[in-house]
Amino acid sequence: MRPTTNLFKVNDSPLLVPLAEPTFNYEDIDASDTGRDEAGYMHRHVVRRKVGKWTLDYGTVTEEEKQYMENIFEGHDTFQFTRPSRLNSSVPKTTECYRSKLQITWKSTKTGKWGNYKINIIEC
Repeated sequence: MRPTTNLFKVNDSPLLVPLAEPTFNYEDIDASDTGRDEAGYMHRHVVRRKVGKWTLDYGTVTEEEKQYMENIFEGHDTFQFTRPSRLNSSVPKTTECYRSKLQITWKSTKTGKWGNYKINIIEC
């Protein structure tokens, strides 16, 4: 089984080391009345700033690695996600998040290999 990392944790359980470079996205959430007026001027009403989304790509994983990861998320609609802070990557930050998507392909029933294992974690 590949090693785990304390850089990324779910409810204090370390995740496996991603194969590909993790992607960090931060997006403001605007109120429903945000928009442009007749003159084209934008009236922006931000309700939350810099809401995070993290994509962790594991590529090919074994059955054991898949089970390890899936057991961490099992039974949790939301969870505490720890990752490097946006402002200072040497400082861990923890917020409530959810997993929006699981992507996986069963590559081989003989070898038990899975491919394209990717998870998206989004801040609540």
